[in-house]
Amino acid sequence: MSEILEIAGRSYTSRLIIGTGKYKDYEQNARALEASGAEIVTVAVRRVNLTDRSQPMLVDFIDPGKYTFLPNTAGCFTGEDAIRTLRLAREAGGWDLVKLEVLGDQKTLYPNMVETLKAARLLLDDGFDVMVYCSDDPIMAQELEDMGCCAIMPLAAPIGSGLGVQNPVNIRLIVEQSKVPVLVDAGVGTASDAAVAMELGCDGVLMNTAIAEAKDPIRMARAMKLAVEAGRDAYLAGRMPKKKYADPSSPLSGLI
Repeated sequence: MSEILEIAGRSYTSRLIIGTGKYKDYEQNARALEASGAEIVTVAVRRVNLTDRSQPMLVDFIDPGKYTFLPNTAGCFTGEDAIRTLRLAREAGGWDLVKLEVLGDQKTLYPNMVETLKAARLLLDDGFDVMVYCSDDPIMAQELEDMGCCAIMPLAAPIGSGLGVQNPVNIRLIVEQSKVPVLVDAGVGTASDAAVAMELGCDGVLMNTAIAEAKDPIRMARAMKLAVEAGRDAYLAGRMPKKKYADPSSPLSGLI
């Protein structure tokens, strides 16, 4: 795709971001990343080995010189934990483009927006470029953008649920009001879900479980790549209007 996605001054040709959790091993993760065409890989700092040389390390399979590593705060339930985690990530790898997520509870893994707002302000003041996982609430999304977050990432559905976009109206409202990239994050289950998100006008999609827990992760990664591209093209092309009744594909005048 010739279009460029810009996030915090960085340019990308792919609009798909994939994760590094739930894969059989780092090798499978690397193969899926290659098949997906993604240029950004999100890394759960608390769960992925980035520093222990005595164990297999993610950087031995995925080159941080080739891909943008996006540290995230998966598993953090307070703003303080999230801030601490990302400061450690910056010390370990020098990363300042980060994904903030502060979860509300173990059952839904919905974002705790009160803690998210507090953590985002502190991280921005500390010089981070913050991409932020949030509820599909246009008011909250606008607040995060106004304070300086470089990308808004509303959930499509609960993390790991595979339910697809559950609230397309709110996602569209967020897209229409936002001047920074909007990426659907969480809840995508298959290629059609990714295409729907892109057809709503989202700038990209982030996913992990949909690829990692597919029966064939490499093939699913390739399917997601194509779905994101197709959905983006469909959005830019502008779909036909929906109609109540049939409209013949060929004109009725001049029939023999």
